[in-house]
Amino acid sequence: MLELLFPRRVRTPEPLPQPNAQLALGALLVRVALANRQYLAAEVAQIDRVLSATFDLKPLDAAKLRAECEALERHAPGTPEFTKILRDEVDYAERKALADAMWAVAMADGRRDADEEMQLLAIETALGLSDADIAAARKNALGKL
Repeated sequence: MLELLFPRRVRTPEPLPQPNAQLALGALLVRVALANRQYLAAEVAQIDRVLSATFDLKPLDAAKLRAECEALERHAPGTPEFTKILRDEVDYAERKALADAMWAVAMADGRRDADEEMQLLAIETALGLSDADIAAARKNALGKL
């Protein structure tokens, strides 16, 4: 009876935004955090800090960007597409800094996780980082544990 009075509206999903460097980075940060099938508050906070610092955003704007990146990560292309955007739009030195930021997200919970490390290696390789720079980012992150 209520269904006749108040029919459910079929909600059409909003189209996903076209990925740019901000969204690609945010989606990759979310992907790293989700690699071990857990998405902890410490990781969310670290993603917000990275987005805020990288793109000079206020905390609320960084949180909004992260939320958009979470939706994009769930429904958008795979890691190679995101890393291609970053390779095309971000110079090598900044991509090295992004690798450090991704490691900070992975280590935000204070634990090493093999799934997160595998995801990071795939991303760093796809970003075109050298083996030496990948090893340095890993060593730096693990040294902070």
